[in-house]
Amino acid sequence: MTETLLFSPLTIRGVVLKNRIVVPPMHQYSAIKGFPTDWHLMNAGKFAAGGAGLVVVESTKVERRGCGTLGDLGIWDDKFIEPLGRLVKFIKQQNAVAGIQLGHSGRKARANRPWEGDGPLKRTPDIDDWDEWTPVAPSAIAHSDKWPAPRALERSEVKDLVQAWGEAARRAQAAGFDVLELHGAHGYLVHEFLSERSNQRTDEYGGSEANRMRFITEVTEAVRVHWPEHKPLFVRLSVEDNAGWGPEQSARLAKILKTKGVDVIDCSSGGITDVAPILGKEIKYSYQVPLSEYVRRHADIMTMAVGLIIHGDQAEQILRDGQADLIAVGREILNNPNWPMDAALKLGVEGPFRNVPPQFGWWLGTRDKRGFGTRPSTWQSGLHDPGKVS
Repeated sequence: MTETLLFSPLTIRGVVLKNRIVVPPMHQYSAIKGFPTDWHLMNAGKFAAGGAGLVVVESTKVERRGCGTLGDLGIWDDKFIEPLGRLVKFIKQQNAVAGIQLGHSGRKARANRPWEGDGPLKRTPDIDDWDEWTPVAPSAIAHSDKWPAPRALERSEVKDLVQAWGEAARRAQAAGFDVLELHGAHGYLVHEFLSERSNQRTDEYGGSEANRMRFITEVTEAVRVHWPEHKPLFVRLSVEDNAGWGPEQSARLAKILKTKGVDVIDCSSGGITDVAPILGKEIKYSYQVPLSEYVRRHADIMTMAVGLIIHGDQAEQILRDGQADLIAVGREILNNPNWPMDAALKLGVEGPFRNVPPQFGWWLGTRDKRGFGTRPSTWQSGLHDPGKVS
């Protein structure tokens, strides 16, 4: 038996994760008028059945104006509680923890799905609430030359949005989620308030760093009013956006958010401009992990690492080196929804098939015991090379 950190349980407040593997929120762009479909059940369900400790449902919008595309999930009305609860129920049946990310696209709203062409959506007769879907932001500054300028939010609207996040947290609780994440990254509304590039307000929500942090701070306070004390709260930040907001600012914000009830910072990067969020010119394994390490050490808060984490031994080393407390496996788990089981096998964890449903874990376990000299098709001998992407 091999003792690992990756497959050790982690307790955050009153919630126990069976391992440190997290399926991060990944947009599916497949909702219908904000409602989840069978696609969402299948998508979240396969990751939960694959053995992840925490499965986070994609960015779900706190108001209609916040939808990025026609396919965004919504949580701006109580009518969304029951269908979202269906996802929660199935995730929990697979012995995984169900999480949800709350977001608002801000000036990046009303856009095409990415595979339909990056850029603003064109008006069509089937969009019956086009005018109500007007992109809004802290200031009337476009994301780039190919995007229209958003409408600047009135001060009263900012206050209303703070409460919208609080009400969304109430609905997430009613739906049965046990982990909540606030989306403060990737150039969306919260990040737009944080950045001097996109926030040129002259009221209490703009100007100084403290003022630009006010919106996410008030959102966190409003969310904690409705989100139970025993349930964890995460915040995703673009720890480095290559446009003026960096690790030092992120660490200062994380310290403040920790006092407001935030438990984990999900450390990503970029998005405030249309320039790719790259730290250096070469994207390599674990390229964003140093951001997680920085925030963890300088803000004394738990962090989640993301960014080309491909292999189980790679994830294990990140934890052993104290660079993060949780590992988010995104696109690689799209490639292999059974990544946790595969990683357990390669790391020599006892009973690697026990963390998945017996409907397939039993069969794989009995095959493994036969000792007929073969390995699964995903097997790769040897340690990963952290300097290259294969």
